[in-house]
Amino acid sequence: MSNTAVFFGSSTGNTETVAKSIAEKLEADIFNVASCSADDLSKYQNLILGTSTWGFGDLQDDWDAFISEVEGIDMNGKVVALFGCGDGESYPDTFVDGIAKIYDVIKDKGCKIVGKVDVKGYDYDASEAEIDGEFVGLAIDEDNQNDLTDERIDAWVESVKSQLV
Repeated sequence: MSNTAVFFGSSTGNTETVAKSIAEKLEADIFNVASCSADDLSKYQNLILGTSTWGFGDLQDDWDAFISEVEGIDMNGKVVALFGCGDGESYPDTFVDGIAKIYDVIKDKGCKIVGKVDVKGYDYDASEAEIDGEFVGLAIDEDNQNDLTDERIDAWVESVKSQLV
């Protein structure tokens, strides 16, 4: 069994596609949060958590139901990286806010959060996921900047890989 797992929630398939790419590059196990449990999270030292953002900054539906399970997990010593899909053109004021919702749940749980990304090159107005000029994780805009997706995933995976245990 791998020491790393990708957990994702996806409604349109974009986040699932990104999750599969990340899992392949990291040789990680992969889980859809719609059909897994908190026990699955507990089995791994490295957690890659991905969600899309819906409406005006909401978590993806499956994550919305799963996030309470994440709250109950002991994350001391775990390494966590976040990624999310958003639409910077249609929802410029809530771009990738979904990953901020996950970040808020895990940030004080004793885990090491890795994989922050510079906001330069993204087209949006505001994001709860932005702290001091960086997103708390990988931001993907498959709707408007899909030509940058592979390059962003590759760079992010390389930066995260060295920090995993």
